[in-house]
Order: sequence, then structure tokens, then C-alpha cells
Amino acid sequence: MLVSTKGRYALRVLIDMAEHQSEDYVPLKEIARRQEISEKYLESIVKTLVKGGVLTGLRGKGGGYRLSGPPERYKVRDILHLTEGSLAPIACLEQDAPPCTRSSSCRTRELWQGLQRTIDEYLDRYTVADLMQAEEPGDFYII
Repeated sequence: MLVSTKGRYALRVLIDMAEHQSEDYVPLKEIARRQEISEKYLESIVKTLVKGGVLTGLRGKGGGYRLSGPPERYKVRDILHLTEGSLAPIACLEQDAPPCTRSSSCRTRELWQGLQRTIDEYLDRYTVADLMQAEEPGDFYII
């Protein structure tokens, strides 16, 4: 499993938005500047998060984005599933994978299933709120 920049940046964006959240919507331009991420690339990430119900967007003057709910509501696993699609360590464990002809005799299947459970359980322990727990809100994150 390799988490792409899309997944990593999505987490950074959500932390940034949660830390700078107010009644107003946060312009994408501000997030891009603070996070040093291309605004164009952020547009595709934010589109995914809006479609997944994590963010709400508003166009026009005073527009931008904000979290649809409290940061405690969004688990890291769910965000990565939205942006990455699958976190399965091997193809045959992906959700819509065709049946593997070797699954009944596969000596490593149990190993990969255990890894999948471990990944899922670990990522389920963390929310966007947990990731905000730095000593002071800042503009720089290493994920």
C-alpha cells in the first residue's frame, strides 16, 4: 500500500480547514498558499472531498470550502478510502476484485488479510481532530 500525494494532501487540507474554520468558507487560494500545494491540484482533491460529503462548497464572493461536520467525525481511514480508492495490500483483497483461483490453496492469503485488518484498525483510530493535536496550529505538516 502506497498512499499517494492525493491522500496525503487531503489530510493536510482537512487539518488546515479545521484549524482555520469559522462561520465563513475558506478560499482554496488561502489553503494552497498555506500548504504550498498547487491550487489546481487542490481543486481535484477538494472535488473528491465534496463528493464524499466531507466538505461543503460555496461559489462566488465569500465562497470557498468548509468541513461539513466536526473534525472528530472524519476518520483517516475514510478520507484515504475516498482519495485512494483502496488500501488493500494486494489486488485480490480489493473490494470488487474478481475471485482468485488460488485463494483456497494460497499460503499467504491469511498474512495479507491480517495486514489489511491491521491497516484498517490503525487508521480507524485517528480522526482529523486527532491530527490537529499539535502544540500550536501551524501551516506546516509532515504526513
